[in-house]
Amino acid sequence: MPTSTYDVVVVGAGPNGLVAANLLADAGLDVVLLEAQAEVGGAVRSARDVHPDFVHDTFSSFYPLAAASRTMRGLDLERHGLEWSHAPAVLGHPLPDGSWAMLHRDVDHTARSLEALGAGDGDLWRAWVDDWEHVGNAVVDALTSPFPPVRAGLRTLWALRSVGGLDYVRRLLEPASTLGRDGFRGPGAALLIAGNAGHADIPTDAAGSGLMGLLMTMLGQTVGFPVPRGGAGMLASALASRFASLGGEIRTSAGVDRVLQEDGQAVGVRLADGEVVRAERAVVADVVASSLYGELIPDDELPERLRQRMRHFTLDPGTVKIDWALDGPVPWSSPPPTAPGTVHVADSVAAIAQAHAQISASAIPAEPFLVVGQMTTSDPTRSAPGTEALWAYTHVPQEVRQDAGGEGLKGRWDRDECERFADRAQRRLEAYAPDLATRVVARRVLGPHEMQARDANLVGGALNGGTSAIHQQLVFRPVPGNGRASTPVPGLFLASASAHPGGGVHGAPGANAARAVLAEPAPLRRWRSSRRSTR
Repeated sequence: MPTSTYDVVVVGAGPNGLVAANLLADAGLDVVLLEAQAEVGGAVRSARDVHPDFVHDTFSSFYPLAAASRTMRGLDLERHGLEWSHAPAVLGHPLPDGSWAMLHRDVDHTARSLEALGAGDGDLWRAWVDDWEHVGNAVVDALTSPFPPVRAGLRTLWALRSVGGLDYVRRLLEPASTLGRDGFRGPGAALLIAGNAGHADIPTDAAGSGLMGLLMTMLGQTVGFPVPRGGAGMLASALASRFASLGGEIRTSAGVDRVLQEDGQAVGVRLADGEVVRAERAVVADVVASSLYGELIPDDELPERLRQRMRHFTLDPGTVKIDWALDGPVPWSSPPPTAPGTVHVADSVAAIAQAHAQISASAIPAEPFLVVGQMTTSDPTRSAPGTEALWAYTHVPQEVRQDAGGEGLKGRWDRDECERFADRAQRRLEAYAPDLATRVVARRVLGPHEMQARDANLVGGALNGGTSAIHQQLVFRPVPGNGRASTPVPGLFLASASAHPGGGVHGAPGANAARAVLAEPAPLRRWRSSRRSTR
């Protein structure tokens, strides 16, 4: 088989691989990007495979972290075809009594919504947003910077002085299930924060879940939940177009089955068809840690300590996603005052916590918490006027021991189980939109196995490259002692969501990996190059 050589080989063309490739190409390096699927994007893709008249995002849809990320903003993707679109309202959470908790990019509009649910909550919300305006940018930068985030951390500490110092830190560490009750009289703030915390896999009654809930809620308040006009794939397309404009090479349908080592150093990869692609400087892997360590690098080529620690690596829960093509808008029994792009479906904060608790107990939730996307509401190009490209997703355990819903689901996630569980999820949605079934033109269910088949990084339907729980964050991600992009294998860098800071389309793991490659001391690079040239 032929052998080709580049400065850097990037494995995986998900958003993190694409970001890493762009930044390395910006530095003048000769970079090749290898992707096993027939198209780039990883979990950032879209297609007309639910119904030919509807564009549905296959996986992710809303990108507040991309809008807030210094890395993504710095790539100037609008010059490469990316156009953001917003729904009239960011987020809505219907309540059983017919009212809605609403989140808008306009602070006063959000405050009025919360005030209607609790006297005085509007002014308190304005105060919370004002606090976030002082600390938010620093917090986002600290969370997405390489660990430890020295500069961003210092800026955060300085900013915290103006918002109460340790009192604000306590707020960030509080469980999401109680955070929104901190002074608020009505249920609105609590529902918004707990629902947004539910996007991750940290139980909403666990310490630290409030940070996720507050972060996502305040991002919605300040930058919104934007979507790429034309489909999620337009974001991936813009990243690929920018990389190609720099002379980078993208090879799709080019699955990698081995990271090659010489003298204990990564020197390239072997493709599934046997072709060898060599890397003079580095291999950057946008690959989930459990596949990189033990598969692309066999166990017998890994350090013993890493093998031991990877035995404790924990994936986040699996996912079931349902897509609908509707011939009309969602028939809410009590329509929201302003159409939101994202809707959270749970009767209460306690219901969100119960669904998470059941997943933690390896039980399929009886009443799953749903994150719902009204995509034509968010981007009118997704389907014809008056119709709706709709989806909902919910989490399920990686290992199923029982079905809390009493229907005997075993966690096989074959077609029968996926459809039956989708029926359960649809019933939850129909509690607030009873006539939904009358508007369904097509429905498609993606279970954990099909998600993994479409993107190998989504092992068992896990979206975030590993649990977001505190025991697997910061210096513990993906395993203790490996909280940076560098790995125990010299010349190999981890750029997937399994690396700090984890999941979400913000590009930080890819950017951190690119920085680590570029920061490698010149003497070490020359020594490694000389070792290779003598072979």
